[in-house]
Amino acid sequence: MINMTSGKNDTLAVLFDLDGTLSDSLDFIRHNYLEVFTEMGLPWGNDDVMRWIGRGLKDIARHFAGNGEEKFIELYQQCFNRDHDKYTRLYPGTLEMLEGIRARRLKTGLVTSKGRPGTIRTVELTGLDRYLDVIITAHDVEKHKPLPDPVLKALEVLNVQPANALFVGDSHFDMESGRSAGTGIIGVPWGMAPVEELLKYDPLGILENWDELEKYI
Repeated sequence: MINMTSGKNDTLAVLFDLDGTLSDSLDFIRHNYLEVFTEMGLPWGNDDVMRWIGRGLKDIARHFAGNGEEKFIELYQQCFNRDHDKYTRLYPGTLEMLEGIRARRLKTGLVTSKGRPGTIRTVELTGLDRYLDVIITAHDVEKHKPLPDPVLKALEVLNVQPANALFVGDSHFDMESGRSAGTGIIGVPWGMAPVEELLKYDPLGILENWDELEKYI
């Protein structure tokens, strides 16, 4: 663990990103995008699209497909729906970590740039839904990560002030969103961004495993 500052005892809510943070889904996402790029004849580049994970699908489609945005989204959703249940899984210890947080009577929430149908499918399949008080998706706000709006929306629903919340994520989009919203931010290195990139946003810490989260709440 990289500990930037001591934990706080006034935490009332812990928010999490989904893909690359709770859900071990990045290989699945890459597989889907590769199939879409191949079908549409788009240049794959050096995994360029994967650097956009954490942004909404519409933003990604618009950037890489231009006028082919609608077809891009349609193809991606077809791939997602076909293979989701086969490849979706959580990182080890995720449910146990959430159960421990709930046992301490803290509120929990999910803040993701994934659309609501795909998000609900993931959380129900994996059992995450039993541990979440709020779920904010790309369909629930007009402005998405890295802007603060989805984090602030989750806290509004929970009736928790940003200063009393933590946001845990794996990408610079998560770090920027939580920082702009005024929450404490914590990075995990098993998702999109390397530790060096996460540290640029001055997080409270970088976890090596879920057991270390307890030090911050």
